[in-house]
Amino acid sequence: MSDLPTLPDLPVTFRPARTRVVLLTAAAVIFVVISTVGLLLEQLGPGEKLSFVFTGALIAGVLLWLSRPKVVAEESGVTVVNFASTRRLEWAEILKVNLRAGDPWVFLNLSDGTSLPALGIQPGINKERAVADARTLSALVEVRTVQEPGRG
Repeated sequence: MSDLPTLPDLPVTFRPARTRVVLLTAAAVIFVVISTVGLLLEQLGPGEKLSFVFTGALIAGVLLWLSRPKVVAEESGVTVVNFASTRRLEWAEILKVNLRAGDPWVFLNLSDGTSLPALGIQPGINKERAVADARTLSALVEVRTVQEPGRG
């Protein structure tokens, strides 16, 4: 790869920043609005008011959970944090970083023959940033792995 991007100092965290801002803002606004409406309705009893606050907190919690994905590149390897899982990879385990047109997020081709989705790099709201992040991660993989015969 002749046009390697400038490599950042490690550790570096990749995450869909705009998507995260939208989700965190929506979580705060929804919690405040639902809770305020519930508390201002005078005809409701204390339990019903509490249920509005609980509902707002539940919706906000789901939105916070959706903002969790990230990819952290460190000297020792890469940590992929998705919605419900976290996986630690050594640099040598990553064969290729893929972000093809139409992909919802980056996929990492691994040495065990599997592919791991890395939701921390996704082109949803900010495609240019996702493409740049995917190229940077790919360059980091290329620089930090020892090229073995037959490895592609």
